[in-house]
Amino acid sequence: MASAGSAGLTLRRAALVAGIAYLLNPVSYAEFALWPKLMGVTADQTAANVAAHHGVLTGVFFAFFVNFIEDVVIAWALYFLLAPVNKALSLLAALFQLVYAAICFGGLFNLLPVLRTAVKPASVVELLLHWFRYDYSMGLVLFGVHLMLVGYLIYRSSYIPRWLGVVLSIDGLGWIVMCLQPYLYPTINVDYVGVTALGELIFLVWLLFWGSRIKELDEDVLRT
Repeated sequence: MASAGSAGLTLRRAALVAGIAYLLNPVSYAEFALWPKLMGVTADQTAANVAAHHGVLTGVFFAFFVNFIEDVVIAWALYFLLAPVNKALSLLAALFQLVYAAICFGGLFNLLPVLRTAVKPASVVELLLHWFRYDYSMGLVLFGVHLMLVGYLIYRSSYIPRWLGVVLSIDGLGWIVMCLQPYLYPTINVDYVGVTALGELIFLVWLLFWGSRIKELDEDVLRT
C-alpha cells in the first residue's frame, strides 16, 4: 500500500486536518453567544448594543474571520480525502466551499466600518450588520451544495461509510432550504430543518476518531 504523499496529503492526514479544523471552528460561539448580544429589536437598540459591547463585535469579527479561514483549510483537506473517488468532482466540491468562503469574507468586511468609526447613524449600523448576514446566508447556499457533493463522493467511496454520505447530503440540502426560505417561500416555517446541521457534527466525530484508520490507496488509484 502506498502513501498519497506525492499527490499531497495522505487520506489519514487529510481526515485529521479536516477534523481538527472543524473542531477548532469558533462559529458556534460567535452565532449563539456573541451575535445575540448585538442585535436589538430596533436600529437604535442595535446601535446601542454595539456601542456598549464593542469587544463583543470585535469577537464576532475575528471568530467569523477564523471560521472562514478554516473553511478554506477544510476544502483543501477534503479535496485530498475524496480525490481518489473522483478528482474532478472533488475539486468542484472544494471550489464551492472556497467561493462560499470568499463571499462571506466580503460580507464580513462590512463590519469593519462599524468597528472603526466612532460616530455612526443607527440605521447605518443595522444595515451593515444585516448586510453581513445576507452575504453569509447566500454563501451558505453554496456551502450546502458543497456538502451535497461531498456526501455524494463519500457515498461512492469504498473507504468511508456510505451512510455518512447520506447524512451530509441531507445536511447540505437543509442549508439550501433554510437560506433560500426568505426569498422563495417566506411564509413557510423551516426552522425544524436546522436539525440537519448535526450531520457536520457527526462528520467531525468520524474524521477525528475513525478517519485515522483509513487504509491508504494505491498510487494507481490516486491518479485516476
